Amino acid sequence: MKSIEQNVVAPNSSAATASQTVFPILLALSFCHLLNDTMQSLIPSIYPMVKESFKLNFTQIGLITFTFQVSASVLQPIVGAFTDKRPQPFALAVGMCFTLLGLISLSLADSFNLVLLSVGLIGVGSAVFHPEASRVARMASGGKHGMAQSLFQVGGNAGSSLGPLLAALILLPYGRFQVIWFSLVALLAIVILSWVGGWYKRSLGNASAKKAVKTHQESHLSKGKIVFAIGILLMLIFSKYIYMASISSYFTFYLIDKFGVSIQNSQIYLFAFLFAVAAGTFIGGPVGDRIGRKYVIWISILGAAPFALMLPYVNLFWTGILSCIIGLILSSAFSAILVYAHELIPGKVGMIAGLFFGFAFGIAGIGSAILGSLADKTSIEYVFWICSFLPLIGLLTGFLPNLEKAKA
Repeated sequence: MKSIEQNVVAPNSSAATASQTVFPILLALSFCHLLNDTMQSLIPSIYPMVKESFKLNFTQIGLITFTFQVSASVLQPIVGAFTDKRPQPFALAVGMCFTLLGLISLSLADSFNLVLLSVGLIGVGSAVFHPEASRVARMASGGKHGMAQSLFQVGGNAGSSLGPLLAALILLPYGRFQVIWFSLVALLAIVILSWVGGWYKRSLGNASAKKAVKTHQESHLSKGKIVFAIGILLMLIFSKYIYMASISSYFTFYLIDKFGVSIQNSQIYLFAFLFAVAAGTFIGGPVGDRIGRKYVIWISILGAAPFALMLPYVNLFWTGILSCIIGLILSSAFSAILVYAHELIPGKVGMIAGLFFGFAFGIAGIGSAILGSLADKTSIEYVFWICSFLPLIGLLTGFLPNLEKAKA
């Protein structure tokens, strides 16, 4: 696996070289990421509905997010490390089957415990999807790792932005049972991922690709510096995803509580924020390929700080504008962080992807539960004020080593 993870020839062309970017595979992965995250984003989008149906408090709302995020996070490093050693070409399609079961269960849930079980199943599907899809994206990148990861990520963020919009148009007017129709989306994803799995399997056995790819190089940094850098990257993930959890889980409640907007209109504001996240996602990877990942991480995390600090003090109009600016700037960080981590520890694509995706999901889930409990004890406005300081953790980027200089 290590010998072919960086570049793989298209299996249908014997004349292809290992340096070619396989765009059909990248586009298929990005589209499936869109479908996957559209289904996942339905979970926070129906929070106002389940809160009213089951008479839940904010702590229980946070527990729903916690259950989903933790089930999605704990398995990801395990899946990634396992498939580094034993690639599983059709694991992507199998993982999506768990999502399918979770959606059907969520549409039929008649108790809070069944809601938790349903989102847990969707989380398991996500745990399989993200590290394996990230690996295949790197295989198909043709050496353009930042571009490939950004293209993969932009699909996910676009999908996340669609959830609130679809909830406003379909679920809120007609009820939570309509979630069952999204099982058709899961079936479509299973079909496409089965085709991707076939390409993946053929690529693993492509002898010419194995010969064409250079053996991966060891890191130029000491073990201590690598561990230190990984620690900083995880702190940056912490700041980004706790802040994102405050928006994705509680932005609708914040708008309803502070400005008195309707549930349906609050979903539109959430859609605008998530759409801005999707629009900004593609920037980080290609720019990082050109100027270096570290500079992109600087701009993305710390650059959002002034706007985040202003958000709790502005009116409804500027809340909408600032939330979109924050989403646009903050969204470029993850692709750059993930590729930077791959360059820190070459040859461990699945493990690194699983670790960072898993940590991102897990910390978002824990953060959402804590923020929900804090909102019950104080107010939702206080939660947003506290979270406004999180992007300042981006100052830690200054301690990251410059990998380009290290290689030189």
